[in-house]
Amino acid sequence: MYKVGIGYDIHRLVEGRPLFLGGIEIPYIKGLLGHSDADVLIHAICDAMLGAAGESDIGEKFPDTDPKYENIRSTELLKMIVHLLEQRGWRINNIDAIIVAEEPKLQPFKKQISNNLAKILRISEESISVKGKTNEGLGEIGQKQAIASFAVVTLVRDTPR
Repeated sequence: MYKVGIGYDIHRLVEGRPLFLGGIEIPYIKGLLGHSDADVLIHAICDAMLGAAGESDIGEKFPDTDPKYENIRSTELLKMIVHLLEQRGWRINNIDAIIVAEEPKLQPFKKQISNNLAKILRISEESISVKGKTNEGLGEIGQKQAIASFAVVTLVRDTPR
């Protein structure tokens, strides 16, 4: 049995914070503002995984009102969700994701991001597609005030239930 989930996230860019995308620190003059490290790519993937499994969203699982999640690396949240899904008999079939950012240019980092995600998710790099797009100067993303991400995940049952 296959299930499909979609995820989305957006965070404002601010000075004084590191920029994390896919668990990789990207050199840039700004980072994303959030309760955690605000990794929009991982947050979108987490929501897609949770949605495909029929679970609540990342905000319910890891509320920003809980101090134990303050400044947590999103890779840790992703590991917890992988564990949850494995307990329920799900594994990731594939991930298709888009990062929407005017800057920085993501091409030099896409392979490293895919490799890092594959290790955390325990899937092959061929099962992950990470694309970078701009917003052509439009809106908050186009004005370099924010970065967003979309993700689609397919899950497959390890064993019939």
